[in-house]
Amino acid sequence: MNKGRRSLFFCIVVLISFNGWAQLSKDGNVSNIAQLLKDMTIEEKVGQMTQINVDVICEGEIYKLVEPHHIQQSKLDEAIAKWHVGSVLNCGGHAYPVDQWHQIIRSIERTVQEKSRTKIPVLYGIDAIHGANYVMGSTLFPQQLAQAATFHPALIQQVAEITALETRAVGIPWNFSPVLDVGRNPAWSRFFETYGEDPYVCSVMGRGAIEGYQGENATKIDDQHVAACMKHFLGYSGARTGKDRTPAYLSDIQLREIYMPSFQAAIDAGAMTVMINSGEINGIPVHANPKILVDLLRNEMHFNGMAVTDWEDVIKLVKVHHVAVDLKEAVYQAVMAGIDMCMVPNDYDFTRLLIELVKEGRITEQRLDQSVARILQLKMSVSKISDATAVGLKDKIGCEEHIKVAQQVVAESVTLLQNKDNILPLKKEAKIMVTGPAAHSLILMNGAWSRTWQGVDTTWEDHSKMTIVEGLRSMGGKNVGYRKGCELNSYKKDEKWLKSLQKMDVIIACVGELPSTEKPGDIDDLSLERAQIKFVNDLIKTGKPVVLVLLENRPRLIEPIADQCAAIIMAYQPGDNAGEVLAKILYGEINPSGKLPFTYPRFNQSLLTYDHKHSEALDQKFGENAYQPQWPFGFGLSYSQLVYKNLKVSRSSSATEQPAWTVSIEVENKSDRPALETVILYLHDQVASVTPSVRKVKRFEKKMVPAKGVVVYEFVLGTDDLSFIGMSVKPEIEGGVWDVYVGDLKAQIEYQP
Repeated sequence: MNKGRRSLFFCIVVLISFNGWAQLSKDGNVSNIAQLLKDMTIEEKVGQMTQINVDVICEGEIYKLVEPHHIQQSKLDEAIAKWHVGSVLNCGGHAYPVDQWHQIIRSIERTVQEKSRTKIPVLYGIDAIHGANYVMGSTLFPQQLAQAATFHPALIQQVAEITALETRAVGIPWNFSPVLDVGRNPAWSRFFETYGEDPYVCSVMGRGAIEGYQGENATKIDDQHVAACMKHFLGYSGARTGKDRTPAYLSDIQLREIYMPSFQAAIDAGAMTVMINSGEINGIPVHANPKILVDLLRNEMHFNGMAVTDWEDVIKLVKVHHVAVDLKEAVYQAVMAGIDMCMVPNDYDFTRLLIELVKEGRITEQRLDQSVARILQLKMSVSKISDATAVGLKDKIGCEEHIKVAQQVVAESVTLLQNKDNILPLKKEAKIMVTGPAAHSLILMNGAWSRTWQGVDTTWEDHSKMTIVEGLRSMGGKNVGYRKGCELNSYKKDEKWLKSLQKMDVIIACVGELPSTEKPGDIDDLSLERAQIKFVNDLIKTGKPVVLVLLENRPRLIEPIADQCAAIIMAYQPGDNAGEVLAKILYGEINPSGKLPFTYPRFNQSLLTYDHKHSEALDQKFGENAYQPQWPFGFGLSYSQLVYKNLKVSRSSSATEQPAWTVSIEVENKSDRPALETVILYLHDQVASVTPSVRKVKRFEKKMVPAKGVVVYEFVLGTDDLSFIGMSVKPEIEGGVWDVYVGDLKAQIEYQP
């Protein structure tokens, strides 16, 4: 065949293969993808593996875009026609209105049709962490840690469904959420992004989020759902120092017992993508570790989806980790380790260097095909949203129905930690002074990932939302006074004002910390800022009862003031729909039902998790009292008087079935107020060949217990619940006795395999 005929033949194949992208994507089968790969050039394949920041294609300089942000067509043309970019992310620094998002997304889609030979869509990704937080007017939910405090996975699924819908309404089909890292060190800046410290709770909540984001069909995402992204695989939260992106030293047993279960649950639920841990484990950066990304993730855990790097993490193999001599070597290491798409994000160096590596023969085209096949499968699995559907969904963004769900999450997450002499709920006629740096701040209510990355720019706040003091005034009227009284990091004592507080019945002090995440959120001391501690101490000295309301990224230590406060409420970062709900909790219209999804520490050097080992409980006098947190995991009070009783364990009698045990417990409500109550079941293996934890969560359930009523909770345990990661680094079951704990009650299970 001569050159002209070969060219004509190639063009015909291309027309057949690529002009029919929409038709091919309807089926999304392996043969379609194989044909696409066969017809794509090396440059086109590498382009699919490239993800760039939206700043690269907008008017202005990166991080200094022209306002309002808009696409610069010549830059977009280069990205699509020359570099064949497969994905775009981010928002240029702040949230956009819906119409602006539509303009950006449609410009990209139109340019693909006009400039791309393959017509393969660009996949847009965004961090919708607690709602569609980069969409102006969207519903902001409590942060993920607060969501965990609900212990209500069906509600978290609703949160994810709404987030997905409001994200798809602007044309974005891919969400970098949920965070499945287990929050083991409360100093870590991303602690608030986790579902807490327990692997089982993280697994259950994470599965609910995955199913909410992706919908019923995990292999075909409809136009009201998004592809979810598990992050950050693996061990990211296990950093030894508690500082972001610092080394973790984790044994194989730790990885499998603590850090893997939440990811495995999400994989089993059909999670379509995963983002890789930016840090290193045992001296090897995860982005350059095929034992983690291939042997473990692909072969052992059977993940078949697409793996994307985190921000600049291939570059960091050179500049931070020092395992690659230059960027070309870093690209080689990351691709050969198993990454599929690189969040570059601000240039085309990854693209250029990967093309060179393939043409030099260091990386085979077959290796590219592995990753590109996963990317194409993902794109085929996400239904394109039509303009008409997007417009139709626009009115759903921030709608009343969605706000009510956000308020329910607040109502079920807020955790009552202390309530001396039943100072709460407040009486409507009580004279109240609301004070503190968090009392009148939407910023401190929302936290990071709220219209901006760090969440500290008030420019983008929705001032139609109520702060805490505004919520209280909506109910208490003129009986509610307000004065800020103190800044986050500074306090000037005002004796005259403090003396005037004698006229008040109750002081509500709202304290907390400035929102932050990732590296900017690193701290050197878990203690609440000294200025705020001194301020609250001065409030306590007035002799008036002080109700402390905590709005925090993570548990900040309050030991110097905790015992002197009349009541303490953990509000987490409840979002800007929380003002009215918090007021209703304080006034008693809502009965608090949140439970701590983490251990609230008392001291900086005592950061034990609830599932610590027996040796960690040994104190200086050789007793077993070293575990003395401010409040334990699972703690949370109610305005109702709840009593646990009649704990029973019964074993199934069928010889043909696997052994199973039914655990039942009665919860009696002796008060006149109905209560939502989460019951948590723990197991303790009395003796094992690998040292057992003092207890492990195995089940939990939340139910309404009516006034003067009794409700039975039942849990079924199987032999898998008796297993542990043994010396073989696999689940093992040994015969013996297990203690069953529910509340203050204890029973036992005996089993011999």
